Amino acid sequence: MSAQRSPWPALYAVIAGFFMLVLEMNIVAVANPAIMTDLDADVSQAIWVTSAYLLAYTVPLLVAGRLGDRFGPKNVYLLGLVVFTGASLWCGSSTSIDELITARVAQGLGAALMTPQTMAVITRTFPPAERGAAMGLWGGTAGLAALLGPILGGVLVDWRGWEWIFYVNVPVGVVAFVLAVWLVPALETREHGFDLTGMALSAIGLFLVVFGVQEGNARHWDAVTRVLIVTGVVVLALFVLTQLRHTGEPLVPMSLFRDRNFALSTVAVTSMAAAVNGLFVVAYFYLQQVRDLSPTESATVFAPMALLTGVLAPVVGRISDRVPPRVIPTTGFALFAATLFTFAAIMTPDSSLVLFTIVGAVAGVANAFVWAPLAATAIRGLPPRQAGAGSGVFLTTRQMGFTLGSAVIGALLSALIAAQGLPSGPIGESGDGTAVRDLPPELRDAVVAKTSTALSQSAYLPAVVLLIGLVASALFTTRPSAARTPAAESERSAPPR
Repeated sequence: MSAQRSPWPALYAVIAGFFMLVLEMNIVAVANPAIMTDLDADVSQAIWVTSAYLLAYTVPLLVAGRLGDRFGPKNVYLLGLVVFTGASLWCGSSTSIDELITARVAQGLGAALMTPQTMAVITRTFPPAERGAAMGLWGGTAGLAALLGPILGGVLVDWRGWEWIFYVNVPVGVVAFVLAVWLVPALETREHGFDLTGMALSAIGLFLVVFGVQEGNARHWDAVTRVLIVTGVVVLALFVLTQLRHTGEPLVPMSLFRDRNFALSTVAVTSMAAAVNGLFVVAYFYLQQVRDLSPTESATVFAPMALLTGVLAPVVGRISDRVPPRVIPTTGFALFAATLFTFAAIMTPDSSLVLFTIVGAVAGVANAFVWAPLAATAIRGLPPRQAGAGSGVFLTTRQMGFTLGSAVIGALLSALIAAQGLPSGPIGESGDGTAVRDLPPELRDAVVAKTSTALSQSAYLPAVVLLIGLVASALFTTRPSAARTPAAESERSAPPR
């Protein structure tokens, strides 16, 4: 980095694209009912619109980080942005649920190429003393986009239809491309080997596990489903074994996990991502199908949550450099878990929506206390030559949380709906497909009550998952990590190979 050149404009440029792709993870949640109706899809297919994106996003992240090191973060970022923007246009023009799911896969691949480069820019251009502030902006952007997605989605669905949650990415993508070409520097590249065996094993293992969990309830957890899940777990275990024994340059350098805080950060961020995604799947079905709110109205309920996360996250990021790493995220996890347990308790047909909004605002504060400090803690000790690999591993575990959170909550919700004697089609319809609002009062009340019960019960799962992140963050240490040893520090000052 040049002494005269500030790294902040480059970060602002990649943040523009990063905001868009994180927004796309959550913007679909509020549009699920409209997509189901327009494309004649059931709950499982609607969940796959999100899961397909997350799965295609998650699997390539490990190698995408290495591609950035090898060909330059700027070049790989721009390639991913082109793919993402083109796939967004395809998503909006889809005429069937299968075509939409396929287009979402392409969109996820573009996002996978982009994301590790944003963290690599921070690691390779910001001095250690400023990384907390930079990660505050990065984490705040991720948190704000995750919460703002449903709000923007609600407005677009009500105004123009579900297609526009994808079309809106096209002009934003063009602007983000111009900004990146203009402001992002061409950082030095490094020669890297590519662990093809590791790439194949990680991709196959992740796909089998997520696909098995997602489709489990629809297939009544038959033998095929169980074999898929078990096989996926075995393949992932084999992947870990090959990484441990790799004598060259593995896809996942296990030396990263010698840094206790990096290892614990990956556990904590997986928990956080799974819980956030699980919450939104449940909450937006509840607000629209139980409380009969429009997409815009239901998204507005969470507006304070998005606002507080976006405003507080950069501030929290700056503070995180000056306090022990466990303090802020542990507080955030405890507060967020409390709000999720509260959400589960108040998801009744007649609870106060004002109370729902207040609890959401508290959850927004909790989100600000988690995302940025976790990312800053994870990368704080990474030497520059491992920036791509470390960013890829952290982001992969984060996306695994989003992906598995979506798949598991979808399977659980489908099972609980079936247990209430409700159909597997669009939530909030009677067995003959009649919308709840069109039913006679006594039947309407019965369907609403059963739907509310299923949604409330499923909301406890993300609350429990958050407790894993709480424990992990409480174990962060202030002791020097493996990446801060004299050998590692000398590696930092060594010229790139």
